[in-house]
Amino acid sequence: MISIKNKGNFNKTEKFFRGVINSEFVGILEKYGQLGVNNLSISTPMDSGKTANSWRYEIRHYAGGVSISWTNSNVVNGVPIAILLQYGHATSNGGYVQGSDYINPALRPVFDKMANDVWKEVTKL
Repeated sequence: MISIKNKGNFNKTEKFFRGVINSEFVGILEKYGQLGVNNLSISTPMDSGKTANSWRYEIRHYAGGVSISWTNSNVVNGVPIAILLQYGHATSNGGYVQGSDYINPALRPVFDKMANDVWKEVTKL
């Protein structure tokens, strides 16, 4: 027969994760949020430049975590132009404009660098 007994609680673990959420991570997210905006702006296919200049980032705090997202405010007739550029779209005369994957290559190095910095922060706590 195998029995397992434990004594104690998870107070130290919970304290660690609360500290992680409130520590340098917000600063790291701010840094990489802006880097993502810069990379997206540079990578966005340009005609007028309006879509390229409409990138923003948002950091959200929620119970147990923090998230970062990038948004583009250039919307015409309810259609987000950044998505049309990414995935392509039909034209009024029955044609099709091929999309260009510019978002993923612009954010990939941001995610890689951010993961590295977050890992460094976690391991020093």
